Amino acid sequence: MPTDPRDYTLDLTGGASGDETGDQSSTRPFIGVQFACCGVYTRIYRDADGAAYNGRCPRCGKPVRFAVGAGGTDARMFVVE
Repeated sequence: MPTDPRDYTLDLTGGASGDETGDQSSTRPFIGVQFACCGVYTRIYRDADGAAYNGRCPRCGKPVRFAVGAGGTDARMFVVE
């Protein structure tokens, strides 16, 4: 077996779960948004009162708002033009 010149090792066999580390993705619902303006993907998390998903393009700052309500969609991925 060839030797590895790197001076570190990475152990992926164990570790804490998302709940123990406070990972937002495991505790707050989110949607995926592709901002066509800048070609950037990001997650937008639902606000504290659960009424909407509010976010901005991470590059140009374009604001978006997705309301939560009856008659909506169950889609989890969106493209903003």
